[in-house]
Amino acid sequence: GLPDTCASPQPPRMCGPDIQTPSAIQICRIMRPDDASVARNMIEEVGAIISTWHCNSQNRDRCVATLARVEHTDFLWPMCISEVAHISAEITYTSKHSVEVQVNVMSENILTGTKKLTNKATLWYVPLSLKNVDKVLEVPPVVYSRQEQEEEGRKRYKTQKLERMETKWRNQDVVQPVLNPEPNTVSYSQSSLIHLVGPSDCTLHSFVHEGVTMKLTDKVVGIVAARHCKTNLVTASVNAINFHDKIRKDCIKTISGRMAFTSNKSVEIEVLVDANSVADSSQKRYRAANEGGSLPMPQRLPETQDEKKRFEEGKGRYLPMKKLPLWPKTQFTLRTGVV
Repeated sequence: GLPDTCASPQPPRMCGPDIQTPSAIQICRIMRPDDASVARNMIEEVGAIISTWHCNSQNRDRCVATLARVEHTDFLWPMCISEVAHISAEITYTSKHSVEVQVNVMSENILTGTKKLTNKATLWYVPLSLKNVDKVLEVPPVVYSRQEQEEEGRKRYKTQKLERMETKWRNQDVVQPVLNPEPNTVSYSQSSLIHLVGPSDCTLHSFVHEGVTMKLTDKVVGIVAARHCKTNLVTASVNAINFHDKIRKDCIKTISGRMAFTSNKSVEIEVLVDANSVADSSQKRYRAANEGGSLPMPQRLPETQDEKKRFEEGKGRYLPMKKLPLWPKTQFTLRTGVV
């Protein structure tokens, strides 16, 4: 039969003084019934491949590129079972210690040949030394075809760096269970999942694939949305995910979600992911926020001052996005931070 996955590097360009690496790469995969959230995992994988290639393009310590941030991601169309997913990635900017990768996902109906753009994403990777995974190495510079490309990339880099710092400042929140909550309140729909990190969740260096964390976050978001709306919802976009630290094998992850904002046709959900080591008391927490929905939404009832503050912050994110051409398709905003 047909292979599940194949990869195809694009023509190389100069990335260092005398070494060539591919400027872009494409992988493809036939979608199968158990491939829930596979596009998100493949987006991470293709970005990691091209970033690791680039960061090892010069004669220096060998390294592996790890995902540090996912920028705004649009889910424009659903991808169906038996369609072929084509995921392409290109390096668009490098700073001293990070790589920006632009990723596009196309779906192809192999019976009709019809192709559609289903996903777009921007990801940031950092190179970690194989000798010491806590050491971040320098990134070889890329060659830009226009000076404006470097200037625009530098602006994007500074913006995402400030937003990453903001998630660190807000990572002390804890989702507390409430007995007998009232319907349509934050406490009524908040939900949690507990996951033990196993070998199949990890890289060869015993650290969790970031796509595993995103997949579990997506599950919690679906539970919270279903409890609040009493119906199924789909993800339309992810705002930002920030990974500030690594999660190791055998950690226990607790993924907790709660509503932050509702409009007439969408809901934003905030998610905290705590990673606790079984062997010691160190703790890591990931932050996320989600929006989704295509039916009239029961309005969220803020009760505490913190809930009212998060509602106003969500409203501030919702109103600009409402003006986008794709609105009112379901919207999903994701942010992540780690303690």
